Amino acid sequence: MKFRPCIDIHNGNVKQIVGSSLQGDTAKENFVSSVGADYYAKLYKKYNLTGGHIILLNAPDSDYYEADKLEAKKALDEYPDALQIGGGVNADNAEWFVKNGASHVVVTSYVFRDGKVNFDNLSKLVNAVGKDKLVLDLSCKKYEDGYYIVTDRWTKKTETMVNEKTLCDLSQYCSELLVHAVDVEGKCQGIDRELVSMLKSSPVKATYAGGISSLEDIKELWEYGEGKVDFTVGSALDIFGGKLSFDKIASEYAE
Repeated sequence: MKFRPCIDIHNGNVKQIVGSSLQGDTAKENFVSSVGADYYAKLYKKYNLTGGHIILLNAPDSDYYEADKLEAKKALDEYPDALQIGGGVNADNAEWFVKNGASHVVVTSYVFRDGKVNFDNLSKLVNAVGKDKLVLDLSCKKYEDGYYIVTDRWTKKTETMVNEKTLCDLSQYCSELLVHAVDVEGKCQGIDRELVSMLKSSPVKATYAGGISSLEDIKELWEYGEGKVDFTVGSALDIFGGKLSFDKIASEYAE
């Protein structure tokens, strides 16, 4: 189990938001950084942290999307081939992100469309950048009968239930899974234990995001994930206005 750092960009700025609050270009903000994405990339490089992700939170049709890309490019230039990038990625632009320094592209809505998995688009992505450069973002929300993938900035429920079979099927097309626990994302109220327990069965590496706010939460994640699930922390970190020591976590859970 290792720590995967993050850089979330919204309206051209590095931020930490409550994921479920995102509506177009507005969101409930936990933290707005006074420094750019390149600052964080340089910090992650210092600690030799790899496999982190940059997420562009504005939709591709937003007036802010190009500003998000420009800010992300600063981080990719500072720490090339070490950070993944997601947000508005499709078969037409995926190669651009890789050529401009992304180690992988992270994809959600392009693959999970109209309530189901679009295998044609998934195959196009594999052809564009290769399975080894593709990370699927399973943004998961719990409903009465189980977890489902949600898309479009976590506003639309798909027909795709998240279970061991789904993890196995999707792993044939990607090298990693980035799993956002939407119900606890950005709230610093603890991990989604049930979801973490499920992720330990993933055939490919899975990184969990959502709710971590203490060292106890990380230990609990180790327990429920049996050490097989990587993790990322956002709002709780002191570098994003929280109380959890980035230095301590980066030192203990790096490569």
